[in-house]
Amino acid sequence: MDEQAREQALLTALTTEHFVLQTSRSATIAESVGRATVYLSFLSAALIGLGFVASNGQLIKPYLGAVLPTLVISGLLTFLRLVQNMVENSTDLRRIQHIRAYYHRQFAGEHDFFADAVASGDVARATWAAVGARPGRWHLLLTAAAMVGAVTALLLGLGAALLTGLLGASSGLAIALGVVVALVAFAAEVVYIDRASIWQHGRAPSTA
Repeated sequence: MDEQAREQALLTALTTEHFVLQTSRSATIAESVGRATVYLSFLSAALIGLGFVASNGQLIKPYLGAVLPTLVISGLLTFLRLVQNMVENSTDLRRIQHIRAYYHRQFAGEHDFFADAVASGDVARATWAAVGARPGRWHLLLTAAAMVGAVTALLLGLGAALLTGLLGASSGLAIALGVVVALVAFAAEVVYIDRASIWQHGRAPSTA
């Protein structure tokens, strides 16, 4: 195969890969939105149910005992899957930026097409720039995974506070313990997201 044929074959392969990666990103984001929506709808339904039983002291404790663990488990499973989707989406975006950088170097010439992919000289930074962000851990708090993690952490704190109250502790102690549990749980989730987002050659953006 001569050089021209090789270049043409590579361009065809890269164009196809670019399309596949963008399709994968769309599917990943759609799944993330769908999972988050299902979980929050489940939570909303549970709160509506709580409103119906709140006036009945005999029903509210069994209701919370059944619903809270279910919400927490569902939240944790949703959180873990959203982190996986975040990593997959970041991987796809990083690969797309590699392909766009190749387009710019090989074909753009004096034009500025795809220039953002090579402007910083670092594909990782260009990947962040593609989603309007700068490298930094605080951007992890803007992800769908962090949102679901925060809600789940609050539910864990609520469960700890209720359980402490049932064991006879004062309301102040129960609330304090619930706050501590919620904060520790959320901090652990953020650390998990951070570790999942670390790349061998830098840090990719979390956009799902």
